[in-house]
Amino acid sequence: MDTFEVLSQLVTLSGGPGDEGLIAARYQTLCEPYIQAFYTDSVGNCIGVANGEGAARPRVMLAAHMDEICLMVQAIEPGGFLRVIGIGGFDPRTLLGQEVTVHGTQAYSGIIGSKPPHLQAPEEREEAVPLKDIFLDLGMAEARVREVISLGDRVTLRRDPVRLINQRVAAKALDNRASVTAMLLALNELSHIRHNADVYAVATIQEEIGCKGAQTAAYGILPDLAIALDVCHGEMPGVESDLVQKVGGGPVISFGPHLHPKLFERLKTVATEQNIPYQIEVTQGATYTDADPIQIVQAGIPTALISIPLRYMHTSVETASLDDIARVGRLLARVIASLDAAFVEGLSCY
Repeated sequence: MDTFEVLSQLVTLSGGPGDEGLIAARYQTLCEPYIQAFYTDSVGNCIGVANGEGAARPRVMLAAHMDEICLMVQAIEPGGFLRVIGIGGFDPRTLLGQEVTVHGTQAYSGIIGSKPPHLQAPEEREEAVPLKDIFLDLGMAEARVREVISLGDRVTLRRDPVRLINQRVAAKALDNRASVTAMLLALNELSHIRHNADVYAVATIQEEIGCKGAQTAAYGILPDLAIALDVCHGEMPGVESDLVQKVGGGPVISFGPHLHPKLFERLKTVATEQNIPYQIEVTQGATYTDADPIQIVQAGIPTALISIPLRYMHTSVETASLDDIARVGRLLARVIASLDAAFVEGLSCY
């Protein structure tokens, strides 16, 4: 399985929160060669099941959200221009001049317009344009826009992935299709090695608006343990080094009060045994990832978090390392292969 090829298939598709259907279909196609069952739950989470061997088969849930931040049409203005609101955390300063896709009666190409500096008042040149003042231009007459675009239609950024040197890749929606790719790589590797656990590889919905899918999926699966996958901030100029991780430095294993210490230690041990470089991120509380709701489902689920370092999060040029993505996939597979009933039973004993 080629990491860049799989990642490219995922990031070129659009899938904002609540509108993940295109990604869901592609995820099913990509994971079916490596699983024994696939189903979609009532809210849209996509679950691929790779069965383990033996009588005692612990349930392991992997969770990587497939939604991306997007915009939503709030108003159609005279002249056919669109006003939008954000679904997820956009920095409006990154939006001006971007190409977008507006998902109306079909997918329509558009751009986010910007008032030229020649027409700006002096004070406007010193201020960021707020999202409420940003407008979209489809190049259509107003009457046509009103025929094909409705209030509530999603708007996604449009950007082809770019392969950079040193195994770097830049694209939109690497948050969190990079982790979905890593999960697929893990399923691929698991199909070639023995493992006791039944693996539920979940492409979750609506993480960007509150981790809705992970919570409902965990209730449905009730796993013995879970590993959430997401991205974290990669190093860049102007940011203190203790707030970021090194792109290309390997998987980032998180540790904090509600992340299970024995899973944390197992992840580190297996990474060392497999010569997989890794980094550690310390979190003092909420991780703002799918790990948070999974951990408190029913009587509690032992949960770990692995992240992929990512530069320029929530922009159209998010940048990550293909090596890091592949290493996360390999680490997942090898950790799962290391699990047995005794280890899982021991998770309840601190």
